[in-house]
Amino acid sequence: MTVMRYAFVGDSITVGTGDDDFLGWPGRVCVRERKAGHDVTLYNLGIRGDTSTLIEPRWRRECEARFPPDVPCAIVFAFGINDTAEDVGKGLRVPLPESLKLARKMLTEAKAWRPTLWIGPTPVDESLQPMRPRPSIHYDFRNARIVEYNKAYIALAAELGVPYLDCYAPFEKDAQIAADLHALDGVHPLRGGYGLMADRVAAWPAWRKLLDG
Repeated sequence: MTVMRYAFVGDSITVGTGDDDFLGWPGRVCVRERKAGHDVTLYNLGIRGDTSTLIEPRWRRECEARFPPDVPCAIVFAFGINDTAEDVGKGLRVPLPESLKLARKMLTEAKAWRPTLWIGPTPVDESLQPMRPRPSIHYDFRNARIVEYNKAYIALAAELGVPYLDCYAPFEKDAQIAADLHALDGVHPLRGGYGLMADRVAAWPAWRKLLDG
């Protein structure tokens, strides 16, 4: 049995928006690990709509409030998709150079402090774009931009030595993910899609290494 406290730091995909079970992929992964006998604690620190610009000022203090110094803890970042969105009429929410600068800052600091993982952005259904969940939000997500950011994130993670899980390529043509996205808002999956994400995370060697050694 491994004792581990996880802080999942990210956005609405981290929170699990669209999941009627309110577990998202972090909850599903941790339920699985508890059933396997591991003593895991989950802190979901996702905030809907958050970009790297919004995550960078808050991640450290939110993790510090939850991580005792004498308990094994790990940080799982999951951000990027909101950086790629065009705020219609205003431009990209976070241009790629700025996104990479902020990611480098967060990951470098986090890796020096605690075990750190990074989950990449997921595909969208462009037929439902732009997304308008409320009158003040008018965001346009495009897969070509997500691919561009994802490739840059992969390269940065490799440079920094931070394990990175690509969640775009495996799900780009996945029928379950596509059906979920089309059933909701084109950006967030439903419980089935989050289940597939949880499967991918749970089988990831970097995740398994933290629990299985």
